[in-house]
Amino acid sequence: MLNRVRSAVAHLVSSGGAPPPRPKSPDLPNATSAPPAAAPEAPRSPPARAGSGSGAPAKAVEAGASFSRPTFLQLSPGGLRRADDHAGRAVQSPPDTGRRLPWSTGYAEVINAGKSRHNEDQACCEVVYVEGRRSVTGVPRDPSRGQGLCFYYWGLFDGHAGGGAAEMASRLLHRHIREQLKDLVEILQDPSTPPLCLPSTPGVPVSSDLSHLVGPQSCWSSQKEVTHESLVVGAIENAFQLMDEQMARERRGHQVEGGCCALVVVYLLGKVYVANAGDSRAIIVRNGEIIPMSREFTPETERQRLQLLGFLKPELLGGEFTHLEFPRRVQPKELGQRMLYRDQNMTGWAYKKIELEDLRFPLVCGEGKKARVMATIGVTRGLGDHNLKVCSSNLSIKPFLSCFPEVRVYDLTQYEHCPDDVLVLGTDGLWDVTSDGEVAATVDRVLSAYEPNDPSRYTALAQALVLGARGTPRDRGWRLPNNKLGSGDDISVFVIPLGGPGSYS
Repeated sequence: MLNRVRSAVAHLVSSGGAPPPRPKSPDLPNATSAPPAAAPEAPRSPPARAGSGSGAPAKAVEAGASFSRPTFLQLSPGGLRRADDHAGRAVQSPPDTGRRLPWSTGYAEVINAGKSRHNEDQACCEVVYVEGRRSVTGVPRDPSRGQGLCFYYWGLFDGHAGGGAAEMASRLLHRHIREQLKDLVEILQDPSTPPLCLPSTPGVPVSSDLSHLVGPQSCWSSQKEVTHESLVVGAIENAFQLMDEQMARERRGHQVEGGCCALVVVYLLGKVYVANAGDSRAIIVRNGEIIPMSREFTPETERQRLQLLGFLKPELLGGEFTHLEFPRRVQPKELGQRMLYRDQNMTGWAYKKIELEDLRFPLVCGEGKKARVMATIGVTRGLGDHNLKVCSSNLSIKPFLSCFPEVRVYDLTQYEHCPDDVLVLGTDGLWDVTSDGEVAATVDRVLSAYEPNDPSRYTALAQALVLGARGTPRDRGWRLPNNKLGSGDDISVFVIPLGGPGSYS
C-alpha cells in the first residue's frame, strides 16, 4: 500500500465520489442569447493537425486528443500549431485588428514547457444577455423596466489530468450563470427587499401571511435581511455546482477527462463578482495599491476542512489514510512514543502517543506546491475530477474536493478609477514565479509607456506578464533575468481595465 501511495499518480478509472444529484437546471441552449449590442458567442478555434500544411480544420495527430484554443484568439490552423509548440512557447494574444474584447480587455497565454501534451488552460470572455422569466414574483411587470439584464463575463480554467473539463467549463459555465439569474431579473431591478418566496406558478402572487405556520414562542420572530448582492453570489455558487454535476453526468459520453480550477469574473449592475475555485488568483491594482480578490484553495489552506471530513467519515479514508497530520511520516519504531501532531480543530501543534493507526499515510502531506490530498492532487476546489482515484486503489478522491467557489465583490461605483486601474486574473503558471508586488510593478511600467486612451495597452500588459513569468530559453531550460527557473506551466492572463476607456453600463 505504501509504495502505491508514494507514487502519487492519479489514475482516471471508473467513476465514483460524485455529489448527490440535484434537480437539473433547464436545458442549456446552444448559443448565448444576446441583444443586438451584445457580442454573440462564436465557435472555438478549430482543432489543427500537428505538422500539417493544410488550412482545413482537422483533429490533432493522436486519436481522440483534439485540442482547441479560445475563439477570440482567432487562430488559423497554422496559428494553432504554433500555439501548441512546447519548444518555441510563442505568446498568443487576440489580433490587433477587428473587434476588441469587451472593455478593451487584454489577454495573453503561452503553452507549458512539456508538462502536458497540450495547453490545458482555457479562457472565455462574453457579454451575456439574461431574459427574465415571466412575472416570477407574481406581480405584473413594470413596463418602465427592461425585459432583461446584461452581464460581462471573464473566465480562466486551469485543467489537470487532461483538458476536457476546462474546455467544457469554458463553453458552458456562463450559460449556467445565466440560467440561475433568470429568476432574479425582476428582483434585481426592484430596489425593495427581495421576496421571501417565489410562486410555484408564474403570475400567481404568494401569500405573505404565514402566521398560521409560526408558533407563539417561535425563534423565527424576525426575517434575515437578504441583499441583492447575496442573490447574485448565490446564483454564481449554484452555477458552479450545476456545472460540476453536468460534468459528472456527461464524463463518459463526452470524454470530459480530468478536472479544472475555475476563476470567473462577472460584472453586473455596477459590481464585480470574482469567484475562485482552485489555485488561480485575481488582484486589483488601483493607484498602486494591491487589493486581493481571491485566495488559493490547496491542501495546506484547506487542511482543517479536509481533516474534519476524514474524521466525520472515516470510510472515505479506506483504512489506508489517517486524518491526523504529523511533521513527518511516522515510523513503526516510534510506536508508543509521544510525537507532535495536529487534528481538524487545531492550528497549533501538541503531543500524542503514537498508535498503530498513526502509521497510515496522512490525508494531507507535503508543503507548498508539493502538498497533496491522498498523495495525489494539489488543489482542493474546482470542477470535474469525478474519476480521480488514489493510485492503484479504488479510493475516490472526489468527496474531498469542493466545486463551490469563494466569491468576493468589488463595487465599481464607490471609487473614481483611472485608466491605469486594472483587475489582473492569472492561472497558477503566472503566480508560481511572480509575486503580487512584481505584477503591480509591471502594471505601472507597461501602462506608463502608453497613452491612457490607447486600448492596446492592456494586451501589451498581459503579454508582458506572461513573458515575465515564462522567461527566456537557455541551456538549462526557461530562465528569468535573475537566472531562476521560469514557469514551465501553462500561463493565461486577463487584464481588465476598471477606469476606461469604455462604459461599464
